[in-house]
Amino acid sequence: MAIKSSNKTLRKASKSKNDEFFTQRTDIEKELRHYKEHFRDKVVFCNCDDPRVSNFFYYFSYNFESLGLKKLITTCYKSQDMELFSENKSEKAIYLEYFGDKNGNKIPDIEEIGIIHLQGDGDFRSPESIELLKEVDIVVTNPPFSLFREYVAQLIDFNKQFLILGSQNAITYKEIFELIKKDKIWLGMDNGGTKWFEVPYEYDITTESRKKIEDGKKFFSMGNIMWFTNLDNRKRHEDIILYKKYSQAEFPNYDNYNAINVNKVADIPLDYSGFMGVPITFIDKYNPEQFELLGIMNTGEVNKGIRYENTPHGRPIVNGVELYLRIIIKNKRL
Repeated sequence: MAIKSSNKTLRKASKSKNDEFFTQRTDIEKELRHYKEHFRDKVVFCNCDDPRVSNFFYYFSYNFESLGLKKLITTCYKSQDMELFSENKSEKAIYLEYFGDKNGNKIPDIEEIGIIHLQGDGDFRSPESIELLKEVDIVVTNPPFSLFREYVAQLIDFNKQFLILGSQNAITYKEIFELIKKDKIWLGMDNGGTKWFEVPYEYDITTESRKKIEDGKKFFSMGNIMWFTNLDNRKRHEDIILYKKYSQAEFPNYDNYNAINVNKVADIPLDYSGFMGVPITFIDKYNPEQFELLGIMNTGEVNKGIRYENTPHGRPIVNGVELYLRIIIKNKRL
């Protein structure tokens, strides 16, 4: 019941474009510590972050020297008051440039930060934001979940490296799955546990277990929030340890696919060389050197050569029972 209510809240946020979910510093630190070698002498862009309240800006400005950054740029949608969330009320948006500590106190002082007014609203799709995007090396932020497809498409079009947050459900988006399949995007390191996001105090959260209030601030746990990236990391080269052997009783064939059903990633049989359908959580453990990613079992997906012809739809079916969508894989080592 709690998950259903949480998903309802996310859909509501998507429809209203209410995407003001502020990432906590601990979540940023836990993930970013795995990528330090990628940032030396690089220009970092946080293009969905009010630098006055953003923990992404905090992390990169306070770790500027230790990371060896060249430059930090942050932009946000126009905001009237630094104590308020972006409410699109002011005349102009701003962007900040930071070139590192100048006075030797190891703190990003206000006089060391260049504050520049934008002519437009600071939207990541605006011409001004795109011009800034062209000059940067790596984009790190929590983009609007309702615009995730469009946001990722822009990063790919401009050939940028990135580390961003998104819903696990984004894996099932046709555009995102194709990028994963083509090895242009993968998941980050720290995708376990609960991630809490600060939200405007008036934000409606109907499920009590998904909200908390600390120091006068309101937090919302959306669940299943993951890091998406094209920065290489250790995890994507680690094999999934396989221990089970194939049996027809435990791994039945689909009614509509030439593939067997595997209900848990941990249960992938070590000795099966054919097509397998696995849960979408597989992507968090996916090693492209170990498995081949072939398709996704979803409505409208043809999956030619694997899905039988004249079957009702692309969702997986076992003994007449429709299952939640699966990802089609094959063991490369057999």
